[in-house]
Amino acid sequence: MASKSKLSRIRNIGIIAHIDAGKTTVSERILFYTGVSYKMGEVHDGEAVMDWMPQEQERGITITSAVTTCTWQNHEIHIIDTPGHVDFTMEVERSLRVLDGAVVVFDAVAGVEPQSETVWHQADKYGVPKVAFINKMDRIGANFAVALQMMKERFNSLPLPIQIPYGEGESFRGVVDLIGMQLITWDEASKGLSYAYGDIPAEVLPQALEQRDQLIALLADTDDAIAEKYLDGSEVTAEELIAAIRKATISLSLVPVMCGSALRNKGVQPVLDAVVQYLPSPEESPAVTGINPVTRMEESRANSDREPLAALAFKIMQDEGRKLTYLRVYSGKLRAGDDLYNASRRKKEKISRLLKMHANKRERVEQASAGDIIAVMGLKEITTGDTICDEAHPIILEPIEFYEPVISLAIEAKTPADQEKLAGALNKLMEEDPTLKVKYDDETAQTVISGMGELHLEIITDRLLREFNARVNVGKPRVVHRETIQTRVESEGIFERELGDKKHYGHVKLILEPLPRGEGVVIVRQLKEGETLAEDLWAAMEEGIREALMSGVLAGYPVVDIRVAILGGVQKEGEVTPLGCKIAASTAFRDGCLKAGPVLLEPIVLVDVMTPSEFMGEVIGDINTRRGEIQDITPKGLVSEIRARVPLKAMFGYSTDLRSATQGRAVFSMKFFAYDKA
Repeated sequence: MASKSKLSRIRNIGIIAHIDAGKTTVSERILFYTGVSYKMGEVHDGEAVMDWMPQEQERGITITSAVTTCTWQNHEIHIIDTPGHVDFTMEVERSLRVLDGAVVVFDAVAGVEPQSETVWHQADKYGVPKVAFINKMDRIGANFAVALQMMKERFNSLPLPIQIPYGEGESFRGVVDLIGMQLITWDEASKGLSYAYGDIPAEVLPQALEQRDQLIALLADTDDAIAEKYLDGSEVTAEELIAAIRKATISLSLVPVMCGSALRNKGVQPVLDAVVQYLPSPEESPAVTGINPVTRMEESRANSDREPLAALAFKIMQDEGRKLTYLRVYSGKLRAGDDLYNASRRKKEKISRLLKMHANKRERVEQASAGDIIAVMGLKEITTGDTICDEAHPIILEPIEFYEPVISLAIEAKTPADQEKLAGALNKLMEEDPTLKVKYDDETAQTVISGMGELHLEIITDRLLREFNARVNVGKPRVVHRETIQTRVESEGIFERELGDKKHYGHVKLILEPLPRGEGVVIVRQLKEGETLAEDLWAAMEEGIREALMSGVLAGYPVVDIRVAILGGVQKEGEVTPLGCKIAASTAFRDGCLKAGPVLLEPIVLVDVMTPSEFMGEVIGDINTRRGEIQDITPKGLVSEIRARVPLKAMFGYSTDLRSATQGRAVFSMKFFAYDKA
């Protein structure tokens, strides 16, 4: 039973939020209060423990998810502090994929911001239970009730306030705990290390009683035992409330909401209590499922040491030139020196060391077991999303889906010495960051890097110089287009040639049809009744088409939103070869595209602008000049939110233009929406 109790005392949580809501500050306070760090790092001084990359410290933002471990109330908590900037959404996505719970941080003044909506929906996608922390209650304009209201409107899970603030803005003094019905205040002198429970002041008591009644009423909807007591009018104890909230949080029906000010050192310890009380341990999380690569059947692994090993590589980092792989161990055990099997690549690997991470400091450990998040050295072939398992019981867990890059930049090395470093450096960065794509353009002799946004590529070029000492000249950012067709056509391709002493022949007929936007590529096999075709010829035809899809007929961009039906072709006994079929299919596809009205598609982004209402006219006018379509305008007190769809090409340099139009008071975020006609 010992292993079970150890597992029930582990929490794997992420801290997620919109940029600038205070995620990293919350993480720093957690490390300070749990005794991991002895001094508090501040983001604005560039000294945060979790933001250890130089690029993070200069910009005051988080770029990579840092992993750390701390203990609270005899529980071991693994924390991933994730980025909030939209260019690094992928970092959040891959972290949520391996977490059991999340703390979502909101800004009490801004409420639910666009990027916090994105991360919330990402957490929902992976079924991750959440607790919410409304931060910055000490700022002028902080409003707990408005933030709650926005959460109700924007999310499908119901917010459940388990605290209310005592004072707001400059008069914020502490929080009222609705479960134990006490006031919690923090001592300024000890940087919030010591805090006290006291009686609720008379002026907030009526509000606290009313809120507690609402809390019990909400819980009564999800819990029969509470409902009975509520209807009888009998007293509900704190223990009963905690048990009911835990059940409702893990089943994703409610999200406990707390408040405080991390920068003023108020409200962080109750968040740690909530992580322990309401978020699930690995053993309460559902078993992971995957496909057995041998039988192709679905299998599952319970979160237990006794099951065969299954772990997912969710992040790869370069550490002084060596490859460091972060694994989430779902089942079984790992030891330093073990031989492992990478089921995704069908390769054997060996672990040289296991490291427990504290941001960028580390301690060596001899073994890791189910529920752990661990860094491993010695794995050579591994990439993000691969499954590591026991070779006798192979399983491939659901991989991590990555977004396609939308913006590209041409770079060239300054000197031949830089050129040598550049290729190696880019390979290492691509291993680390699956959303970075690199292509060498023979015509211009330039290397083209593609990524998720301007900031993403700016940081990549910065890292090339700092970490790899590769100096590059950078071109103007360019948009990555796609191509498609507009009409249905039939097309055929014939290939007949002698290569060496063998005759190759292939004859392929295709039907190409346009699909609605965002439908991708569909290839189907369509033979007439009674006809047959060998599997190797089918496979060769499909391969020819897939290769031709990579570069379209207009400008060499990938072709999307197209349905290709393969109708077979004329068969010559003994002469038809896979190579002949492959080349004929490729020719038929390209000829068909030329006849089917090929068009260029450009990426359209969803832009979300929060601006003081007096600048609304300028902001809307500017979006119109960028060929944007306004989707909706929502007034929120002194500010307004404008949502629009704009071609990505027109968004270069937008942050500078927006600042000058609104005296630096508006903020915006954008995310990829779809490809559409240029």
